[in-house]
Amino acid sequence: MACRISELVLECRDPELLATFWCEVLDFVVLDRESDGSLEIGPRAGFGGAQPTIVLSRTDEPRQAKPRLHVDVNATDRDQEAELERLLALGARPADVGQTGEESWHVLADPEGNEFCLLRRRLDPL
Repeated sequence: MACRISELVLECRDPELLATFWCEVLDFVVLDRESDGSLEIGPRAGFGGAQPTIVLSRTDEPRQAKPRLHVDVNATDRDQEAELERLLALGARPADVGQTGEESWHVLADPEGNEFCLLRRRLDPL
């Protein structure tokens, strides 16, 4: 027996803002809203499928340091440059984490500054 990743939890100041951004990036929908303002987003099929859901947990605490985990995404229906343009139009911004410029990926930040990478390889949609 083994485990499977079912949810990723991201603490944030504005769950609604990040839900809007990440739902557009990943073609997810809001699955649940909690009374504390936290949201769960995920694939249209819901919790428990091939992709983990993302819980956007509301916090007023400032981010203390760079997270030790980040998300990598791959385009499914366009090349990397076209997807980069789409992500920037959605509110992502370039982020500098010390890359050389020779990388095959783009380092970006979501509207709250959480870094993620857009990889070159295109994946088939689920």
